[in-house]
Amino acid sequence: MHDLGGVQGFGPVDIEVDEPVFHHDWERRAFRVTIAAMMAGHLRGRFRHSIERMEPTWYLASPYYEHWLTAAATGLVEGGVISRAELDGELGAPYAIAQPVRAPRLTDPGESSTRHRYAIGDVVRVREWHPLGHTRAPRYVQGKRGTIVRLDGVFSLPDVEYHCDELRNEPTYSVRFDAADLWGESGDPVHVDLWESYLRKESR
Repeated sequence: MHDLGGVQGFGPVDIEVDEPVFHHDWERRAFRVTIAAMMAGHLRGRFRHSIERMEPTWYLASPYYEHWLTAAATGLVEGGVISRAELDGELGAPYAIAQPVRAPRLTDPGESSTRHRYAIGDVVRVREWHPLGHTRAPRYVQGKRGTIVRLDGVFSLPDVEYHCDELRNEPTYSVRFDAADLWGESGDPVHVDLWESYLRKESR
Protein backbone atom coordinates (compact mmCIF):
# COMPACT_ATOMS: atom_id res chain seq x y z
CA MET A 1 0.00 0.00 0.00
CA HIS A 2 2.94 2.35 0.64
CA ASP A 3 4.06 2.06 -3.01
CA LEU A 4 1.65 4.60 -4.50
CA GLY A 5 3.93 6.49 -6.89
CA GLY A 6 2.11 7.25 -10.12
CA VAL A 7 -1.25 6.00 -8.81
CA GLN A 8 -4.16 8.32 -9.52
CA GLY A 9 -7.33 8.93 -7.56
CA PHE A 10 -5.93 10.32 -4.29
CA GLY A 11 -6.54 13.97 -5.14
CA PRO A 12 -4.03 16.82 -5.33
CA VAL A 13 -1.06 17.11 -2.98
CA ASP A 14 -1.83 19.76 -0.37
CA ILE A 15 1.06 22.22 -0.03
CA GLU A 16 1.19 24.06 3.29
CA VAL A 17 3.07 27.36 3.12
CA ASP A 18 5.82 27.54 5.78
CA GLU A 19 4.87 24.09 6.98
CA PRO A 20 6.43 23.30 10.38
CA VAL A 21 8.50 20.17 10.89
CA PHE A 22 6.11 19.07 13.63
CA HIS A 23 2.44 20.03 13.87
CA HIS A 24 1.97 18.51 17.33
CA ASP A 25 4.23 17.79 20.30
CA TRP A 26 3.57 14.03 20.08
CA GLU A 27 5.14 14.05 16.60
CA ARG A 28 8.37 15.49 18.02
CA ARG A 29 8.41 12.77 20.69
CA ALA A 30 7.69 10.06 18.10
CA PHE A 31 10.63 11.34 16.05
CA ARG A 32 12.94 11.25 19.08
CA VAL A 33 11.88 7.74 20.09
CA THR A 34 12.39 6.41 16.57
CA ILE A 35 15.81 8.04 16.12
CA ALA A 36 16.91 6.70 19.52
CA ALA A 37 15.85 3.18 18.52
CA MET A 38 17.72 3.55 15.22
CA MET A 39 20.91 4.80 16.89
CA ALA A 40 20.77 1.89 19.34
CA GLY A 41 20.71 -0.50 16.37
CA HIS A 42 17.25 -1.91 17.06
CA LEU A 43 15.67 -0.93 13.74
CA ARG A 44 18.33 -2.14 11.32
CA GLY A 45 16.45 -2.89 8.13
CA ARG A 46 13.14 -2.84 9.99
CA PHE A 47 12.07 0.79 9.76
CA ARG A 48 10.70 1.05 6.22
CA HIS A 49 9.65 -2.59 6.05
CA SER A 50 7.52 -2.19 9.19
CA ILE A 51 5.71 0.78 7.67
CA GLU A 52 5.07 -1.22 4.49
CA ARG A 53 3.38 -3.92 6.55
CA MET A 54 0.82 -1.62 8.15
CA GLU A 55 -2.75 -2.67 7.35
CA PRO A 56 -3.69 -0.68 4.19
CA THR A 57 -6.67 1.28 5.52
CA TRP A 58 -4.70 2.13 8.67
CA TYR A 59 -1.72 3.27 6.61
CA LEU A 60 -3.85 5.57 4.43
CA ALA A 61 -5.76 7.10 7.35
CA SER A 62 -2.81 7.68 9.69
CA PRO A 63 -0.47 10.71 9.78
CA TYR A 64 3.20 10.59 8.82
CA TYR A 65 4.69 10.33 12.30
CA GLU A 66 2.25 7.60 13.29
CA HIS A 67 4.01 5.56 10.61
CA TRP A 68 7.31 6.30 12.35
CA LEU A 69 5.94 5.36 15.76
CA THR A 70 4.46 2.14 14.38
CA ALA A 71 7.81 1.25 12.82
CA ALA A 72 9.61 1.87 16.10
CA ALA A 73 7.15 -0.23 18.12
CA THR A 74 7.13 -3.02 15.54
CA GLY A 75 10.92 -3.11 15.29
CA LEU A 76 11.38 -3.19 19.07
CA VAL A 77 8.86 -6.00 19.48
CA GLU A 78 10.19 -8.07 16.58
CA GLY A 79 13.76 -7.49 17.76
CA GLY A 80 12.90 -8.85 21.21
CA VAL A 81 13.66 -5.57 22.99
CA ILE A 82 10.14 -5.39 24.43
CA SER A 83 7.18 -7.75 24.37
CA ARG A 84 3.66 -7.05 23.17
CA ALA A 85 2.48 -7.49 26.78
CA GLU A 86 5.00 -4.91 28.04
CA LEU A 87 4.05 -2.46 25.29
CA ASP A 88 0.33 -2.80 25.92
CA GLY A 89 0.86 -2.68 29.68
CA GLU A 90 2.79 0.59 29.58
CA LEU A 91 0.11 2.18 27.41
CA GLY A 92 -2.82 0.70 29.29
CA ALA A 93 -4.42 -0.48 26.04
CA PRO A 94 -3.56 -2.70 23.06
CA TYR A 95 -1.16 -0.98 20.66
CA ALA A 96 -1.32 -2.01 17.02
CA ILE A 97 1.89 -2.97 15.27
CA ALA A 98 2.57 -3.95 11.67
CA GLN A 99 1.45 -7.24 10.18
CA PRO A 100 3.85 -10.22 10.32
CA VAL A 101 6.61 -10.64 7.74
CA ARG A 102 5.49 -12.86 4.86
CA ALA A 103 8.88 -13.36 3.22
CA PRO A 104 11.04 -16.30 4.36
CA ARG A 105 14.40 -15.69 6.03
CA LEU A 106 17.42 -15.82 3.73
CA THR A 107 20.31 -18.10 4.60
CA ASP A 108 22.64 -16.64 1.96
CA PRO A 109 22.82 -12.86 1.42
CA GLY A 110 24.52 -13.23 -1.96
CA GLU A 111 27.84 -11.78 -3.01
CA SER A 112 28.71 -8.20 -2.13
CA SER A 113 30.29 -5.84 -4.65
CA THR A 114 32.16 -2.54 -4.41
CA ARG A 115 32.75 -1.84 -8.12
CA HIS A 116 30.12 -0.17 -10.32
CA ARG A 117 29.24 -2.34 -13.33
CA TYR A 118 27.48 0.52 -15.12
CA ALA A 119 28.74 3.93 -16.20
CA ILE A 120 27.14 7.33 -16.58
CA GLY A 121 25.15 7.35 -19.82
CA ASP A 122 24.40 3.61 -19.81
CA VAL A 123 20.82 2.71 -20.64
CA VAL A 124 19.38 0.20 -18.19
CA ARG A 125 16.06 -1.50 -17.54
CA VAL A 126 14.77 -2.06 -14.02
CA ARG A 127 14.06 -5.67 -13.16
CA GLU A 128 10.36 -6.43 -12.73
CA TRP A 129 9.44 -8.68 -9.84
CA HIS A 130 6.99 -8.83 -6.97
CA PRO A 131 8.77 -9.83 -3.75
CA LEU A 132 6.89 -10.65 -0.56
CA GLY A 133 9.58 -8.84 1.40
CA HIS A 134 11.12 -5.39 1.35
CA THR A 135 12.51 -3.67 -1.75
CA ARG A 136 13.51 -0.10 -2.59
CA ALA A 137 12.62 -0.41 -6.29
CA PRO A 138 9.35 1.54 -6.73
CA ARG A 139 6.66 -0.32 -8.64
CA TYR A 140 6.28 2.48 -11.19
CA VAL A 141 9.88 2.06 -12.48
CA GLN A 142 9.95 -1.73 -12.54
CA GLY A 143 10.28 -2.97 -16.11
CA LYS A 144 11.06 0.58 -17.34
CA ARG A 145 14.07 1.93 -19.26
CA GLY A 146 16.24 4.63 -17.74
CA THR A 147 19.66 6.24 -18.06
CA ILE A 148 22.43 6.24 -15.45
CA VAL A 149 23.18 9.88 -14.57
CA ARG A 150 25.23 9.50 -11.37
CA LEU A 151 27.33 6.85 -9.66
CA ASP A 152 26.60 6.82 -5.94
CA GLY A 153 28.10 4.95 -2.99
CA VAL A 154 28.08 1.32 -1.95
CA PHE A 155 25.35 0.51 0.57
CA SER A 156 23.61 -2.44 2.19
CA LEU A 157 20.91 -3.89 -0.07
CA PRO A 158 17.60 -3.36 1.78
CA ASP A 159 16.01 -6.41 0.14
CA VAL A 160 18.52 -8.56 2.04
CA GLU A 161 19.17 -6.50 5.16
CA TYR A 162 15.91 -7.27 6.95
CA HIS A 163 15.54 -10.84 5.76
CA CYS A 164 19.04 -12.18 6.50
CA ASP A 165 21.46 -12.21 9.42
CA GLU A 166 24.25 -11.03 7.10
CA LEU A 167 24.48 -7.95 4.87
CA ARG A 168 25.02 -7.67 1.13
CA ASN A 169 26.57 -4.43 -0.11
CA GLU A 170 26.08 -3.11 -3.62
CA PRO A 171 26.83 0.02 -5.68
CA THR A 172 23.93 2.44 -6.12
CA TYR A 173 22.99 4.76 -8.97
CA SER A 174 20.81 7.72 -9.79
CA VAL A 175 18.73 6.71 -12.80
CA ARG A 176 16.76 9.18 -14.93
CA PHE A 177 13.45 8.08 -16.43
CA ASP A 178 11.64 10.04 -19.13
CA ALA A 179 8.05 10.88 -18.28
CA ALA A 180 6.83 9.33 -21.52
CA ASP A 181 8.39 5.98 -20.57
CA LEU A 182 6.78 6.03 -17.12
CA TRP A 183 3.39 7.64 -17.70
CA GLY A 184 2.92 7.56 -21.48
CA GLU A 185 2.86 11.35 -21.76
CA SER A 186 5.35 14.21 -21.79
CA GLY A 187 6.54 15.84 -18.58
CA ASP A 188 9.51 16.29 -16.31
CA PRO A 189 11.95 13.37 -15.98
CA VAL A 190 12.08 11.42 -12.72
CA HIS A 191 15.34 10.51 -10.97
CA VAL A 192 15.32 7.39 -8.75
CA ASP A 193 18.12 6.00 -6.57
CA LEU A 194 18.49 2.28 -7.28
CA TRP A 195 20.73 -0.60 -6.24
CA GLU A 196 22.77 -2.44 -8.88
CA SER A 197 20.94 -5.78 -8.67
CA TYR A 198 17.70 -3.97 -9.65
CA LEU A 199 19.19 -3.10 -13.04
CA ARG A 200 19.91 -4.84 -16.32
CA LYS A 201 21.94 -3.41 -19.24
CA GLU A 202 19.75 -2.33 -22.13
CA SER A 203 20.73 -1.66 -25.71
CA ARG A 204 19.94 1.84 -26.95
